Amino acid sequence: MNQLNIKQKQFADFYIETGNATASYLRAGYEAEGNAAEVNASRLLRNAKVKEYIKERNAQLDVEFIADITETKRFWTEIMRNDNADLKDRLKASEYIAKTNGAFVEKKELQGALNQKIEFSFIDPSLVND
Repeated sequence: MNQLNIKQKQFADFYIETGNATASYLRAGYEAEGNAAEVNASRLLRNAKVKEYIKERNAQLDVEFIADITETKRFWTEIMRNDNADLKDRLKASEYIAKTNGAFVEKKELQGALNQKIEFSFIDPSLVND
């Protein structure tokens, strides 16, 4: 990751946590009077190194905190194989695993009376009179 000074890194981390640039600026240890905190926080958010750090850190957090399908399947497998879990939970977990593996193909059949004839015709544009 890009090299940031301590205050820039703290600002970026607080900003990722709260989404409030001004509060993050002050919390990181910067001092400002009047609306200087807002102005300087906005300036920091436009800083290329800070922007890159925030982008990379958010990508890391997505990987760390959002379960992917493999982790989800492992979780369902643990429940399914847990003899102490309720049977309904074990069955539901096995159903989820089977669905994600394509074991169930949902088909819908429509029935009804449709006795009307549909006709399609094509007209050759070269034969049409203007």
